Amino acid sequence: MTTPDTTARRVLGACAALMVGALTLTACGGSANAKSGGENGKASVKTSVAKIAISAEDGSTDASINTTGVKVSDGRLTDVKMTVAGTGTAVPGSMAADGGSWKPKEQLERGTKYEISATAKDANGRTAAANSIFTTVSSANSFIGTYTPDNGTTVGVGMPVSFSFDKVISDKKAVQSHITVTSSSGQKVVGHWFGSQRLDFRPEEYWKAGSKVTMKIDLDGVEGANGVYGVQKKTVSFTIGRSQVSTVDVNTQTMTVVRDGKTIKTVPISAGSAQNPTYNGQMVISEKFTQTRMNGTTVGFGGEYDIPDVPHAMRLTTSGTFIHGNYWYSRGNPPFGRQGTSHGCVGLADVQGARGATPAKWFYDNSLIGDLVIVKNSPDRTVAPDNGLNGWNMAWSEWIAGSAA
Repeated sequence: MTTPDTTARRVLGACAALMVGALTLTACGGSANAKSGGENGKASVKTSVAKIAISAEDGSTDASINTTGVKVSDGRLTDVKMTVAGTGTAVPGSMAADGGSWKPKEQLERGTKYEISATAKDANGRTAAANSIFTTVSSANSFIGTYTPDNGTTVGVGMPVSFSFDKVISDKKAVQSHITVTSSSGQKVVGHWFGSQRLDFRPEEYWKAGSKVTMKIDLDGVEGANGVYGVQKKTVSFTIGRSQVSTVDVNTQTMTVVRDGKTIKTVPISAGSAQNPTYNGQMVISEKFTQTRMNGTTVGFGGEYDIPDVPHAMRLTTSGTFIHGNYWYSRGNPPFGRQGTSHGCVGLADVQGARGATPAKWFYDNSLIGDLVIVKNSPDRTVAPDNGLNGWNMAWSEWIAGSAA
């Protein structure tokens, strides 16, 4: 909120004092016709026509962390200072070349009290001033969506856009309608809610190789639940790389890697055992680790295994399914291409330390986040669409039915 022109008030105050003095002198001198100055005996005071607008109103407690700034009309900003109230820590900002606006260089912190003071001059050099003390929206009264993929990345054709919100969203339509996902391929992209805190977007078929996907997030100030507002406002884009879909056939214990429609390699694998079969279905690689620890207690297998350095591991489900290297197999009786021996993962021959020209290293080096691994002919059920980034296992009609827009 723009406050009154303090400079103008001081000038008016001074003029009022002079007028009182002039009247006193007239009475003492006996000159009833003395003029106090100005036309028709009235003080002539001209104030600045510059009007300063600070986006965060003085005293507000839910100011935006993205759009707070200063603008001026009929004038030019001469100085803007923004500080953290109480500590006086300066908040760096940048002035527009024409002096018409100012904004912080970085996103503000949530639940923080700030102070802005600004001055401007009009075309005649007259000064205007304004200030505001406000607090940004608190963490308790705001929500943020953690999303994947990241801006500027290149991903596989199966990669959905996925948001995980840190608060329960009750107004799904309001939130979804302020997120748009488009592709240069022209594919129709639809959002689907998994519960009240996850929203995924995908087209009916896999993304077209080489296309560019743009995600516009305009959630700043959007009420996602009663008294809980979004704070994000940004545009994110990522590129779809070449098409790679790898199919694991549990009957033959092999994986066929197809890139851009051509088979480039057939790799012997060891899928889940009869007691612990691998899920069927279309699974998207969501994470890659050169080495990682796998402990059976974290996925319900008790103390059956605890391997601190599983090489070339790529996650396929949230519940713990990976496609990864295996160096602990029996050298005298390798299971790859012959027998399923894992606890549900897909294993490839490897060496300890993730070094060497192994099948696992080849597949790891030739895979992107977002590539698809399809498992078929397993005795297990099809993976759930929300177990990982695996919405491709849901019929398109069902996917659309889960949209709130």
